Amino acid sequence: MIDRAQILGPNAFDPADARGLGSELAESVRQRANLFGAASVLFYDKPLDFVRGKGCWLYEADGTAYLDAYNNVPSVGHCHPQVVEAATRQLAELNIHNRYLHPGIIEYAERLTAMLPGTLSNITFTCTGSESNDLALRLAATFTGARGVIVTESAYHGNTALVTEVSPTLNKHAASAPFVRLIPAPDSYRVPPEKLSETFAGNVTAAIADLESSGAGFSALLLDSIFSSDGVFADPPGFMRAAIDAVHRAGGMFIADEVQCGFGRTGASMWGFERHGVLPDVVTMGKPMGNGYPLGAVVTRPEILDAFCAKFGYFNTFAGSPVAAAVGQAVLDVIQQEALMENALGVGERLKRDFKELSIRHPAIADVRGAGLYIGIELVEKSAGRSGAPAPAPALAKAVLNGLRERRVLVGAAGRYGNVLKIRPPLCFSSANADQLVAALDETLAQI
Repeated sequence: MIDRAQILGPNAFDPADARGLGSELAESVRQRANLFGAASVLFYDKPLDFVRGKGCWLYEADGTAYLDAYNNVPSVGHCHPQVVEAATRQLAELNIHNRYLHPGIIEYAERLTAMLPGTLSNITFTCTGSESNDLALRLAATFTGARGVIVTESAYHGNTALVTEVSPTLNKHAASAPFVRLIPAPDSYRVPPEKLSETFAGNVTAAIADLESSGAGFSALLLDSIFSSDGVFADPPGFMRAAIDAVHRAGGMFIADEVQCGFGRTGASMWGFERHGVLPDVVTMGKPMGNGYPLGAVVTRPEILDAFCAKFGYFNTFAGSPVAAAVGQAVLDVIQQEALMENALGVGERLKRDFKELSIRHPAIADVRGAGLYIGIELVEKSAGRSGAPAPAPALAKAVLNGLRERRVLVGAAGRYGNVLKIRPPLCFSSANADQLVAALDETLAQI
């Protein structure tokens, strides 16, 4: 049996391979390891040393360019001049915590909440998605009076002590906390589409009953709306609805983690949960909303925030500052002005079509799925696993990652077994960029 992959495991550099590096690169790796210790994580068999970025490109010191199909944090493109200018201008004028009035903060909050369903009208700014999900779990526990949380088996939701408990891909050896229940991801490759909604809702319902009988009670279902670390599952649209209905019937809350798939990435809508026609009780944001500037948020209904603030104080020194608001506004401006959501839809559909055509020549490609510019490619072995179905191919995925890196294209990997290529480039990814990515994958698979 293949162990569950860790969140960065498929991409990670193995320090035991440092001897095969050139002397200069080996020395940089050594210095990094000495300073960062066991927490140091680098990517690829041969780590990369970037000095600048622009749009969908990252550059080494000698000018070597790499096409970035991995980093969704700079969602509107690396070092977008409009975002850089907004941050620089505001930083030169004023940057202070948000316990003073400032028009920029109000304007950004109004604009952002207007993009969500009307009941979600109270916003609290954070600096990261981890902070957002931490606060969301505390809101749910306070409002429901219960602690039990349901997440998918390979979920990743952040790094705080509380959020680590609901991020099973971070737990290398420990069992889940007593108040956490893990359910299978909505695996559209292994579960027939017509049964996916029923199966997923049934797993949620069973987990709710187990939490209730354990005494922990049921507080919330926390889902990344694209199921990114589980292997990217987006279809069929609407399959989440029955599960969310079960959550609300049980008196629990649905927390939509939009850190990975929010801000237009899925192409057809601003938020991933909209693809399924569901209404969250809490929405959490992070990563792409600041294009690399640390900016996050939690949006919820007033009665939920009121209940929390009646018991606890909350503030965040750096969150929601004038600079953060200026950056957030600039990101929204660029998404609109450059029609990036529409671009994500068009280029994403083209990529899925071309990847499916590749699967005809390369049987290792078993499934292509996703929405907009968030795509997963499932890689399998020629031989069958115990179930008789093709076995996951994590070693092949790692080889492909490094083969693409040698062709100067960057992608990631995800999924329970680390065998799903994860493609989530900046939203400015063009048709020409898509052609280069597809050609590089074709060459890599042919060589391997």
